[in-house]
Amino acid sequence: MNQHHESTGPAGEQQITLRGPAELADALPYLMGFHPNDSVIMVALHGGRGRFGGRLRLGIPQSPQEWAPVAEQLAECLIKGSERRGERPDAIVIFLCQDPAEGESGSRIMERLRPFAQRLRTACGGLDVPVLEALCISDGRYWSYCCPDERCCPAEGNQLAMPGTSVMAAAAAYAGIQVRGTLREMEARLAPLTTSAAAGQQRALDSAGAELVPKLLDEEGREDVARETLDLARQLMKRLGEAPVTTPSASDIGDDGLISHDEAAAVILGLQDRETRDRAAEWMEGPEAASALRLWRALSRRCVAPYEEHAAAPLTLAGWVSWSTGDEPGARVALGLALRIDPRYTFAQLLHEACNQGLDPETLRRCLRGERSVRTGRRGHRPDRSARPRTARPAAMRRKKSPSGSARPESAATRRRSGQGAPGRRVSQDDG
Repeated sequence: MNQHHESTGPAGEQQITLRGPAELADALPYLMGFHPNDSVIMVALHGGRGRFGGRLRLGIPQSPQEWAPVAEQLAECLIKGSERRGERPDAIVIFLCQDPAEGESGSRIMERLRPFAQRLRTACGGLDVPVLEALCISDGRYWSYCCPDERCCPAEGNQLAMPGTSVMAAAAAYAGIQVRGTLREMEARLAPLTTSAAAGQQRALDSAGAELVPKLLDEEGREDVARETLDLARQLMKRLGEAPVTTPSASDIGDDGLISHDEAAAVILGLQDRETRDRAAEWMEGPEAASALRLWRALSRRCVAPYEEHAAAPLTLAGWVSWSTGDEPGARVALGLALRIDPRYTFAQLLHEACNQGLDPETLRRCLRGERSVRTGRRGHRPDRSARPRTARPAAMRRKKSPSGSARPESAATRRRSGQGAPGRRVSQDDG
C-alpha cells in the first residue's frame, strides 16, 4: 500500500492527515462537496506533507478513443492552472468514479477504466508531475491502480468506510462541512422538466418567442423587453421569497407551482439578451440572493425541449449567486451544466474559471454594484445608444477572446442555423 500524508488545509487551520487509499477514497466527497458520479477527479498536492491544492472534475469520456487527448488536456489544465496561481504541484491524486450498469460489477468497471487511469498517469508524468495515487471507486468499493500488493489492495477491491465513521467525516462534521448528496442529484434539481407540464411550457415558449424575438432584434423593443423581463423577475422573486423553504425537492416542486408557464417563458427569453442577464446578475447578495437563486433554478427546469440551450442564462445566474453566497459546489455544478449546454457561453466561462481559481467573488460584486450605482445616477437621462456601456469585468476574470468567438454568446440553435458544428469537450479546473 502506498502511504500518503495529505493535510486538508494550510498551516494555522485544522489539518487532517490521510494515510493510504482508504482514507483518500473516504475524503473525496468532502473535498468536492458531493458524491461524484461518472467522474474523473484530479487533485494537486503541494509540499512535503502533500497539502491539497487545485482540483479538477470532468465526466468520464464514453469512448476510449477520447481517453488519450482528454488525459493530456486534464493534466495540462490542472498543472498549468496551479502554476498560474504561483504553485506548481509536487504530485497528483486521481479518482475515477463510476457506478456499474445493470449486470455489471465494480471490478469490471475498474478493469475497463484501467487504460484511462494509465493515460492520466502518463500525461502527468510527461509534465514532470508524478501521480502519487490513482483510485477507482465503484459500487461501494475502491481499487488502487498504483499498488501491486494484493495483501492490502486485493483484486476484488476494498469496502468503503461506512458513512460518518471515518476521521475525515468527524472532522468535516466538526467544521460544519456538508456533503450534498450525489452529483446526479444536484444536477437533477436543474434539469428540464419531463412531466406532463413540459408540453404546456413548450407551447408557452413557442408563443413568447413569436412575440419577443422580433422585439429583441429592435433597439427600442429590446429596451422594452429588458424592462418588462426585470420587472417580472422581481415580482417572481418576491413571490418565491414569501413562500416557505422546506426540503430541496419539496421546495423545488413548490417553486415550480408558483410560476406560470407564460411567466417562465417571458423571463427565459428576456434573459437571452446579454445586458438584461447582466442586470439580473446584480441580485447576488443580501435578501435578494436566496429568492433569485430559487428563481434561476426554477427557470432552468423550465427550459424544456427543444429550448434546452436557453438554460445557459439561468444556469449561469444560478452558478453566480451560489458562488457569491459561498456555495462553491453548487456554483460548479450549475456552471458546469451551463457549459455543457453551450461551451462557448462567455459569462459561464469567466465565472467557472474565476471560481475554480479561488478568486474572491467580491471583485465582481463590486463591479456589479458600481454598474447599478452608475445606472441609478443617470436614471431619467436617455443614454447615447452609440456608446451603450458593457458590463465591467474585473481584470482577474478577463480572458483572451477566441478568434472564433462572438461579442454576444451564441445559442446552440444559432450555431445550427449558421451551419457550425458542435464545439468540443471543454475542460475546467476546480479549486477547493
